[in-house]
Amino acid sequence: MSQAHSELDELRAALAASEQRAAAAEADLARARAVVSTSEAMIAGLKLEIALLKRDKYGRSAERSAKLLDQLELQLGELVEDAAEDRVQAEQKTTKVGAFERRKPVKKTFPEHLPRERVVVEAPSTCSTCGSDLIVKMGEDITETLEVVPRQWKVIQTVREKFTCRTCEKITQPPAPFHPIPRGWAGPSLLAMIVFEKYGQHQPLNRQAERYAREGVDLSLSTLADQVGSVAELLKPLNSLIEGHVFTAARLHGDDTTVPLLARGGTKTARLWTYVRDDRPFYGTAPPAVVFRFSPDRAGEHPTGHLKGWQGILQADAYAGYNQLYDTTRKPGPVASALCWSHARRKFFELADVQTNIRKGKSAKEISPIAVEAVTRIDALFEIERMVNGQSPEARLEIRQRQSAPLVAELESWLREERALLSKHAKVAKAIDYLLAPKHWSGFTRFLEDGRVCLTNNAAERSLRGVALGRKSWLFAGSERGGQRAAAIYTLIGTAKLNDIDPQAWLADVISRINDMPVSRLHELLPWNWKPADKTQSTVKAA
Repeated sequence: MSQAHSELDELRAALAASEQRAAAAEADLARARAVVSTSEAMIAGLKLEIALLKRDKYGRSAERSAKLLDQLELQLGELVEDAAEDRVQAEQKTTKVGAFERRKPVKKTFPEHLPRERVVVEAPSTCSTCGSDLIVKMGEDITETLEVVPRQWKVIQTVREKFTCRTCEKITQPPAPFHPIPRGWAGPSLLAMIVFEKYGQHQPLNRQAERYAREGVDLSLSTLADQVGSVAELLKPLNSLIEGHVFTAARLHGDDTTVPLLARGGTKTARLWTYVRDDRPFYGTAPPAVVFRFSPDRAGEHPTGHLKGWQGILQADAYAGYNQLYDTTRKPGPVASALCWSHARRKFFELADVQTNIRKGKSAKEISPIAVEAVTRIDALFEIERMVNGQSPEARLEIRQRQSAPLVAELESWLREERALLSKHAKVAKAIDYLLAPKHWSGFTRFLEDGRVCLTNNAAERSLRGVALGRKSWLFAGSERGGQRAAAIYTLIGTAKLNDIDPQAWLADVISRINDMPVSRLHELLPWNWKPADKTQSTVKAA
């Protein structure tokens, strides 16, 4: 019997030892995974840092550089998440993780303006070692944790008390509170949030309604739409002021993008046009601003109508619809064309992008040596532009005449020589023709004549990025009026962003003040003049 007990004890000991070895092996595996994932995250972080440093030093030398940075950032985020998950698993498997040492992260302090909530851990009443109650505080350690408070809805009850005079029996009562929108029920902050989330955060009203319902506030789609239309109407005077500011500029950036428009039997392709005033590249003092316009199609009559009466330099692509603006018989005078070198470079780059072609399964023989050389020569012009950006028009023109003009002359001569040897069907020939076309070349060389002209039309393209993102969310404009309303609100939001103003905060303040503001003082509400009104705390009595 004792022998059986002894064998059973031995088996139990062997099982325990085996379980211990299995646990140790599992812990080692978890630590190894943590090491690998942490290393991969570190490598991805270093790659991203190198890419950012290259961009800061050399600028964007390729069309795909922005996409590359986005991919690296996404990859880094995923790897950091993986590393965190593996690290937690390793720590759960064993209390001692000694196989690797993570680089101690630099602790970032949270912004000072955030409110602090002090939570004091209850102090012991006696010593944990000897049990004495003679303990004295000698200091404290503070650990900060960033937290977010879920959005809170509230109903503001404005109580108007009635009074009667015992002498004359006259009944008096303060006037009813003023709403920005007639017969309105929504406060300025709520109105600003609805509008900004639709046009600034690309959240359609139906999705907003669904989210509000989950938060316990039932607001129908039609109710929200009514508020958006009312806000657009309320802010029309500001739109007019912004348009007046933009169309007094001597130089504008212009561009357009597609907007699906709901029509009978489906959708048709409408257009959203943008006109940007941004004088900062040549050290101009005028505040930047943007105007959007909607049209049901891309007919040339639309930009002609938008810029009726305006004369100056228009930086745009080579769209033929602008040609009426360049007509010498135009009143009050022709618009000067300044074409975008990024567009010209892009046509060559598509034929010189080795990596993209390989990814698409194309052979290296399809890579055009002429396109590669053209991209290299054009990049030299961009390098000079990065040096003159932010300088005065005079300084920019002087450097361009001295450094850029010879490069442009050499580029033109070389392209004409190469073009003479190419078939008209060659892909690179089309890129060359786009640049050297008689109607185009003067527009491409405009920057050598005027220091205010930019080498690219990127300012206009940047203004349309939000529209491209929104297009994927709200799918289409419901009507031409809806498209015009979108253009008006994009004008407000885009101008606020150009002036580094929080669009939602600005809209909330403007909505609350615009009806009380005399017409002569409306300019004070423009983003570049705006100063938030002092918020006074009102006493709200419970019903």
